[in-house]
Amino acid sequence: MRLSTFLLSTVIGLALFPGLTLAKTQSVETATLAGGCFWCTESDMEKLDGVLDVVSGYAGGELKNPTYKQVSSGKTGHIEVVNVRFDTSQVSYEQVLDQFFRHIDPTDNQGSFVDRGPQYRPAIFYHNEQQKQIAERFIKEIDALGVFKKPLKTELIKFDEFWVAEDYHQDYYKRNPLRYKYYRYASGRDQYLDDIFGEQREEQPKTLREWIDEKNKLADIKPYIRPSDEQIRAMLTETQYDVTQNDGTERPFNNAYWDNKQLGIYVDIVSGEPLFSSLDKYKSGTGWPSFTKPLDGSYIVTKPDNSLFYTRTEVRSRFADSHLGHVFEDGPAPTGLRYCMNSAAMRFVPLEDMKQQGYETYLSLFE
Repeated sequence: MRLSTFLLSTVIGLALFPGLTLAKTQSVETATLAGGCFWCTESDMEKLDGVLDVVSGYAGGELKNPTYKQVSSGKTGHIEVVNVRFDTSQVSYEQVLDQFFRHIDPTDNQGSFVDRGPQYRPAIFYHNEQQKQIAERFIKEIDALGVFKKPLKTELIKFDEFWVAEDYHQDYYKRNPLRYKYYRYASGRDQYLDDIFGEQREEQPKTLREWIDEKNKLADIKPYIRPSDEQIRAMLTETQYDVTQNDGTERPFNNAYWDNKQLGIYVDIVSGEPLFSSLDKYKSGTGWPSFTKPLDGSYIVTKPDNSLFYTRTEVRSRFADSHLGHVFEDGPAPTGLRYCMNSAAMRFVPLEDMKQQGYETYLSLFE
């Protein structure tokens, strides 16, 4: 078809069918990653949205078309790797690396969990200079974050050639689910990752990029000091101590602020961190002070709470680590959230006292 005819037919088609859109050209890139046993790495990388396919294989050695037996001997110079093909319109190379690092031990260059030897060490085989630069920068940021507790020892190696592993290694976790689950559990991989990222890391994942951005943001906020345990015990009432230190809950309709209508802000009873504003407070009918959003999200930390028969989202203060309450998704507009807090975990600062007590930053909200 001539170009002019194609363009004319396209214009006519769009005119006749306004909802018709041209298909977006898919841009595919490949990441070659070594994270120990390729059964596990393949399984974890295939969970990432935007990943098209993951193939297990070998890279880094000089022997052509090596076998698993040869590579596992540790004498060929190869490393067990996966080739990850991904759609760059859906997921970036850094996001692929983020998923990769959150499912391996990047600090062990002598092997990976129960699999020992150089053929199981962590590595990134970069395909071009851009991938190399992204990986170098990201590794430095993760190291500075300190989430892995040890320095990263993940090698950056220029990609040369990828050799596909034997058929029985491909999609091993799907073809042999029982053997795979047994191996994975016995390897200690998930136990290690749970210790680093928490047992809810799969259900409520938090990316390394989110951790890094959060840390950078915290560097710009005013820090608050958590007193010693002895000081906290002395300064709090029995109820305040039980709520903030023992994750307790006060009685509804029988607490200081559930019906407070004064203008001002609510701060952490232990550290003074600014938590909520009266401007975001509403009558929820629960008997506890409820808010649609925090005053400053930098001072709020949320985490899964499995203390009941279902999972709730606990709310804690960042610096004092006080238990404040829980947040639910049944609140009013504009957020749809209900931050259900304990009065005993907070101290109310009236609007007229905010400047004197060092909270003048938030006065503009009340103008």
